[in-house]
Amino acid sequence: MNERKYQLRLIYISVVAALGGFLFGYDTGVINGTQFYFSKYFELSPAAKGWVVGSALLGCFVGALIAGYVSKKYGRKFSLIVSAILFTISAWGSGLPSFLPESVSLLVVFRIIGGLGIGVASMNAPTYIAELSPAHKRGQMVTFYQMAIVLGFFLVFIATYFIGAGNSAAYNTSYGWRVMFWSELVPCLLFLGLLFFVPKSPRWLCLQGRYAEAQQVLEGVQSPEVAASELESIKESIHEDQGLQLNQALKGVFLPIIFIGVVFSVLQQFTGINAVLYYGADIFEKALGFGQEDVLAQQIMLAAVNVIFTVLAMFTVDRWGRKPLVIAGSLGMLVGFALLAISLQMKQTGIISLIGILMFIGSFAMSMGPIVWVVLSEMFPGSIRSLGMSLAVAFQWAANYLVSQTFPVVMESKTNLQGMWHGSLPYYIFIAFILVIIGFTLKYIPETKGKSLESIENLWKVKFSKS
Repeated sequence: MNERKYQLRLIYISVVAALGGFLFGYDTGVINGTQFYFSKYFELSPAAKGWVVGSALLGCFVGALIAGYVSKKYGRKFSLIVSAILFTISAWGSGLPSFLPESVSLLVVFRIIGGLGIGVASMNAPTYIAELSPAHKRGQMVTFYQMAIVLGFFLVFIATYFIGAGNSAAYNTSYGWRVMFWSELVPCLLFLGLLFFVPKSPRWLCLQGRYAEAQQVLEGVQSPEVAASELESIKESIHEDQGLQLNQALKGVFLPIIFIGVVFSVLQQFTGINAVLYYGADIFEKALGFGQEDVLAQQIMLAAVNVIFTVLAMFTVDRWGRKPLVIAGSLGMLVGFALLAISLQMKQTGIISLIGILMFIGSFAMSMGPIVWVVLSEMFPGSIRSLGMSLAVAFQWAANYLVSQTFPVVMESKTNLQGMWHGSLPYYIFIAFILVIIGFTLKYIPETKGKSLESIENLWKVKFSKS
């Protein structure tokens, strides 16, 4: 009975923290539903439209960079509360209430504020969940974060559709897009409220010397005996790394760990996932020949596949392990994009192309989508976890921005559209990066299934202590 109580408590805490991921997905996705209408309202040029849509990514980058300092000094829970407040301000302001001066610049300001919230949450939510979870449950619990992201994407597509459905184009252009932004206030306020009812991270409490509080938190999610043993491991790990300075963290044993984490994080974006998620409508309409009326149905199908395969990862990550899922998923992504690229190159688009895209999405959702967050949340030693996560997530957002800005340029280039490629070139580029992922994972990513955070730290020290 006690085991069930611990499990339910752990799930509750993980779900609350994962709401940061839900808002990550919702906030990123809501721009897809609104940009058509606010672009008409403000009469935006293509360049201005791209700036409004992409501006949040700059906030994400800055948010991830500052998140490490805030997290280390004030704690993971406090950082998540800050992110919830930023999300709320952004959702409210992006709708530009009538008493605010309406301008594109003000809309961009609120989008950047939302990006700051995403950056802070994307670094702290998986870290917080990992630091609370027992070793044998950690992979599954951290995967709640990725599940929340894809649910956010899925539900925002449905929400914006039903908000806009039945209304005239004139109404949606003048007012409907505001309601779409304001719909995010519901999960924002829920996230903010529930955060006051979850504990602080036990490992952060130990870093502050608050061992009794840490013991109490650990006993809320596992038996007192196991909690006491884990607390001693945390104390020992902290004692070994006591007094570590930033310049020490960036050399010796810690530098290769940070480098591996940053590269693995960046490679998640170089799969091309956000090219498909951000420009899915364009791909379905232009590359595959679907009509405007089919695009929404294809987007919802894409989001549904994303959810289904993330659930599969959630229930297999602690059984099969991290590396097998990454390798299997990478092979699936490779085959999926190969089907799409070859069908484009041969001018035989249709059902094979659609199967290729859905195969890519499903394979990503069971591998690089959730597993990157799991590995990042557990791979960094406690003394540099905030720094390592902050850098890895910041570089991931920089890569996201790079891919999202260059994809349409490559897609519309003469090289891609003419000659031998016929629109397939971007997908062959992504295939090359997927091959890099397979090689990098096999060589540099250790299998961490079932290991405590402290034993993972020792694993790295043994591996890199000589260098």
